[in-house]
Amino acid sequence: MNIVENKEFDQERALYGSRDLTIRSCSFDGPADGESAIKECRNIDVDKCFFNLRYPMWHVHNLIIRDSAMTELCRAALWYSDNIEISGTKMHGIKALRECSNIRIADCDIISPEFGWSNRSVEMKDSKAEGEYFMMRSEEIRFKNVTFKGKYSFQYISNAVFEDCTFDTKDAFWHARNVLVRNCTVKGEYLAWYCENVTFENCHIIGTQPLCYCKGLRLVNCSMSECDLAFEKSEVEADITTPVISIKNPASGRITVPAVSEIIRDDEASEGKVIVNGSEE
Repeated sequence: MNIVENKEFDQERALYGSRDLTIRSCSFDGPADGESAIKECRNIDVDKCFFNLRYPMWHVHNLIIRDSAMTELCRAALWYSDNIEISGTKMHGIKALRECSNIRIADCDIISPEFGWSNRSVEMKDSKAEGEYFMMRSEEIRFKNVTFKGKYSFQYISNAVFEDCTFDTKDAFWHARNVLVRNCTVKGEYLAWYCENVTFENCHIIGTQPLCYCKGLRLVNCSMSECDLAFEKSEVEADITTPVISIKNPASGRITVPAVSEIIRDDEASEGKVIVNGSEE
């Protein structure tokens, strides 16, 4: 590997088309305000670098980023790239990761609206993130020990597993397909409407009007709080360990709860069973 070290780059396409390159302790910043510094590159190792310019890593194949920082001005940092490993890095620019594949993220701090759109094969662990429309339309996702805060997360995703995570997020998992959420806390309004084949296992779910218009929905040993008007029009099998404020017109299936303050049946098409403390209501 060739090494570029302790340099400052601010020109357009500063390292365009590079191959087999280690970039160490460099700064992508300066008055020329150039874009696309590491575009169309291959086999790139980035270590302890600072990115303050737009679109630095597009169409990069085989990319490692360690202990680096991308500022708010580092817009759309990684697009159309593959085979990516990112660790110990701040990703603070909007649209930081899009249309990429085979991505591994660990120990990162992400503050990025519209992060992670339309990616394939994403693993993230031991990280925290903030943003809106997080991970939309991505597939083959594996998260472990991730804390997230923001609106409209995980919409239209497919084939995903989330374990030991904490999500504070409104309108999460809308239209999601083939998803397992295990040992997680999920807080937010209007959780997982219109989802298909989604399972929550050993989770704590918090917030109003969760899990409506779902198909193939399963809750296994889950607790719920502040949940009212739950399961409207859903095909659901649910084992809930805590009282629920209200359940409304489940379409089909069976919901087991220790107590519920109100069961609303004002739709004659509602055929889902509600079992309260062992008895059908």
